[in-house]
Amino acid sequence: MAAPVSASVTRRGLIGAAALGALTARSRALAQAAPWPQAQPIRMIVPFGAGGATDIAARVIAQEMSVFLGQSIVPDNRAGAGSTLGTGLAARAPADGYNLLVTTISGLAIGQTLYRDRIQYDADRSFAHVAIMMGTPYLLLVDPRLPIRTLADYLAAARQRPMDYGTSGVGGVAHLLGLRLARATGAALEHVPYRGSTQAITDVLAGVVPSVLDSLTATSAHIRSGALRPLANSAPQRAPEFPDVPTFRELGYPDVVADGWAGLAAPAGTPRPILERLAEAVRHAQAQPAVQRRFAETATSAGRFYLDEAQAFVRQEVATWAPVIQASGITPD
Repeated sequence: MAAPVSASVTRRGLIGAAALGALTARSRALAQAAPWPQAQPIRMIVPFGAGGATDIAARVIAQEMSVFLGQSIVPDNRAGAGSTLGTGLAARAPADGYNLLVTTISGLAIGQTLYRDRIQYDADRSFAHVAIMMGTPYLLLVDPRLPIRTLADYLAAARQRPMDYGTSGVGGVAHLLGLRLARATGAALEHVPYRGSTQAITDVLAGVVPSVLDSLTATSAHIRSGALRPLANSAPQRAPEFPDVPTFRELGYPDVVADGWAGLAAPAGTPRPILERLAEAVRHAQAQPAVQRRFAETATSAGRFYLDEAQAFVRQEVATWAPVIQASGITPD
């Protein structure tokens, strides 16, 4: 007859078996969870079409970030609805470090108010902002074949007959600047929205529309070549690369002022260590010769806000643009 097994021995066996099971399960989990970002490529949602100046600059930055992180970053262009379509997609993505968003002033600071009844995200609460990667002012430019050499010439012509100006779309910074200029001057300026900067600029080059409001990043090469004639700059000060182009402010229109920007964010809830690593990668990319060359070629300035400062910057931009949009009376339609 077998000797009886004591209750204490049984308890010890059960405890040991449970501990061994837990250890085995934890080991399996650790083995399956590769350290970020080694498990898979990182998706970078770009909320506008491919080929624009900001899209190209973002791709150059992404390439340098990939080298730093040791993992591919794959751009995913999702254009539409003033960049709010791609922005909303990113807000709903898993907060695992493998989904990023190229943030824009139009999709966040302006879209937050303009599309308020149509979007399901909040520019501040739905995102963990990693960095403001780059900045650029906006310019009013004309077809150089026209007898218009100054902003005064342009406004005089617009008072004689309506002047069309192209932009990258309804509700963007350029559109709002055009509305502000028309209200400040009484000139008849007619907005012609396009589905991106490239199309708007192409039509001015072809003589389809006489003028365009667009970023310095998108237009700098055309200014240097003489294909577009700049009349005024929306920044508070003249751009160092184009010191002969006056600002709207110095020409007597202090309300026609704006700086465009693009940044990088992840869905809210992304772990802080991942966000910090991404911010390091952005800093690394901004310092690389390829990125600095691209910025120099397009007269783009490197951003200087990261993590908490970037979060606060976006929050302030929403507050700054909300009354402007409300006063403009524009709608997404």
